[in-house]
Amino acid sequence: MIQASNVTLRIGKKALFEDVNIKFTEGNCYGLIGANGAGKSTFLKILSGQIEPTKGDIIITPGQRLSFLQQDHFKYDAYDVLNTVIMGNRKLYDIMQEKEAIYAKEDFTEEDGIRASELEGDFAAMNGWEAESDAAALLNGLGIETELHTKQMSELSGTEKVKVLLAQALFGNPDILLLDEPTNHLDLEAIRWLEEFLIGFENTVIVVSHDRYFLNKVCTQIADIDYGKIQLYAGNYDFWYESSQLMIRQMKEANKKKEEKIKELQEFIQRFSANASKSKQATSRKRALEKIELDDIKPSSRKYPYIDFRPNREIGNEVLTVTDLTKTVDGVKVLDHVSFIVGREDKIAFVGPNTAAATTLFKILAGEMEPDSGSYKWGVTTTQAYFPKDNTKEFSGDETIVDWLMPYSPEKDVTYVRGFLGRMLFAGEEGVKPVNVLSGGERVRVMLSKMMIMGANVLLMDEPTNHLDMESITALNNGLIKFPGVALFTSMDHQFIQTIANRIIEFVPGGMIDKITTYDEYLDSDISIRKRQVSKVNQESED
Repeated sequence: MIQASNVTLRIGKKALFEDVNIKFTEGNCYGLIGANGAGKSTFLKILSGQIEPTKGDIIITPGQRLSFLQQDHFKYDAYDVLNTVIMGNRKLYDIMQEKEAIYAKEDFTEEDGIRASELEGDFAAMNGWEAESDAAALLNGLGIETELHTKQMSELSGTEKVKVLLAQALFGNPDILLLDEPTNHLDLEAIRWLEEFLIGFENTVIVVSHDRYFLNKVCTQIADIDYGKIQLYAGNYDFWYESSQLMIRQMKEANKKKEEKIKELQEFIQRFSANASKSKQATSRKRALEKIELDDIKPSSRKYPYIDFRPNREIGNEVLTVTDLTKTVDGVKVLDHVSFIVGREDKIAFVGPNTAAATTLFKILAGEMEPDSGSYKWGVTTTQAYFPKDNTKEFSGDETIVDWLMPYSPEKDVTYVRGFLGRMLFAGEEGVKPVNVLSGGERVRVMLSKMMIMGANVLLMDEPTNHLDMESITALNNGLIKFPGVALFTSMDHQFIQTIANRIIEFVPGGMIDKITTYDEYLDSDISIRKRQVSKVNQESED
């Protein structure tokens, strides 16, 4: 059990949290949700002891071990992968190190023997003999191949490091597990593995995530941060959304009835207060009026951008033909004779662990990279807008958001562009911020603004949900569902793919799998067969 008792955190004059009282109990997985800036990550740091609250206490059941997902990807570069995972249980790791140091002594003393015996007892009690195999199982489950387990952390890619640090947090069956965006940078197979792990985890989990499907799958309760308070709701994310919306509707309806009653009482009082025969009734109604209190319905801190992709022209039957595209990047062949045809009603999700292949394909189709061989041809009626996975170079200048967006607008009018940005939550002075100081989420919203204002009928989007809050993901999700054009996209958001895509493409060694199907149906197919279909290309779904 972990509990926050009267926790307040002030940053300058602003109170991020005010007298928060909440208890997280064993056997539950809590989804910690809230708008960007609400303090989700900060609250996890308070719970883990990384940040001291201004006031209040964090209470943990004595003897329980707390584990949290490390965010510093370079912290363990001097260690090998397996030991980095075992460090998730620091006490066990320290015992292993002390044992090793004692046994390495040339002048092994009687005192050393006694201490070694004590350590061996502690080691066995903590299941130390299974530590390496348990760590390896976690790594393999997350997609870190066995040959990498003895490598130094410094030799791993950024994505691989994320997986190792996640395995570290999960290691050793912690009593309390805190996870801040654990699905970020994970491929979909790793996310599925993590979902199953957490479903079977019997202790306390508190997780922050923007992945709605993930929260629905693993959470038993939702902790909603709004107005500096945290409110618990039983159930998963969808149940929270329905419950919270129902609560607001009920409060509004109750207020409406109260307002009607207030008006009725005021009219009676005004009409009969001077009438001697009705004075007692008027006085009675005055007392009744004084007792009526309207519910205080605060505006939520959540804000939804308005995302609506409207093509300037209708798309024709010929959209895109890709023929034998091949590309080698840094000595690795990421595209190997890739061929497919895109139809005018296609919304294609590129899925699977080989994210480099989709990113390379998108760069080629957007004209940012040349293939080594092969060709592609866009239909004459198509216009394309491209969302790159890495947008850093797009925002290296010091121009304002308005000036940055102006060249892409058909209307060269500042008022038009600023009105457009206002719908994307850049109202007032926000619209004249320099682009080189924008946060990751703000950059994504600016890129989406660019794609909307261009009016393209084909959208190429490489992980557009990264860095977005839940509200923006929902808005983008709904915008793409309504989009009447063609979309080619990647995402690690299960619900995003399931609700948008009508066709799935996965790159596998030696080829690709191409199925006209929903994402859930694709995942429900035999995965082992799917993984072995390495030489089949352009395979379409069959009923």
